[in-house]
Amino acid sequence: MRKLIVYNRLSLDGCFAGPNGEMDWFIHDPEVDVIAHEVYKADTLVFGRLTYQLFQSFWGPVAADENADPAIRGMALELESLQKIVASRSLSELTWANSQLLQGDLIAATQQLKAGEGGAIAIFGSGTIVDQLTAAELIDEYLFVVTPIICGAGKRSFESASLTRLRLLQSWDFDSGNVLLHYERAAAGS
Repeated sequence: MRKLIVYNRLSLDGCFAGPNGEMDWFIHDPEVDVIAHEVYKADTLVFGRLTYQLFQSFWGPVAADENADPAIRGMALELESLQKIVASRSLSELTWANSQLLQGDLIAATQQLKAGEGGAIAIFGSGTIVDQLTAAELIDEYLFVVTPIICGAGKRSFESASLTRLRLLQSWDFDSGNVLLHYERAAAGS
């Protein structure tokens, strides 16, 4: 069974985006990205429509730009090479390489994806999808980058999830003030 791993950024008060979807409060830290990448090592990415469009609009042009910073372009080329599954009711066509539209029931499709061949599956952002898959107990691990800020208002994670117990696997703190927390879903009764 393939692991399903969430990688998300959160404020101290549990927001993954501001009230209007803004994410300008993130403190980007390349050290966090390096460690997170080592932990999740996925060959498949799952996105909601908005996160997919944000990733494609940024990383697609970087992958095509031969003059881009080599490290950033390397990441863009890696993202382009990975299988991308997009859960959307409004998109009818995907143009980013190796992208496939998830049609039908999210839970059933995710169960089928996890039962298939391949490595880990990562979800970046995509709060609504994370909520649904957490409630369905399909997420195996969570990687949270906690940014030292209180949004006060915004889009909060796990609005529809029920009680879910997690077990801390590892944590890292960084000079940027970010903290990276790696959890796994605890066994029932833990």
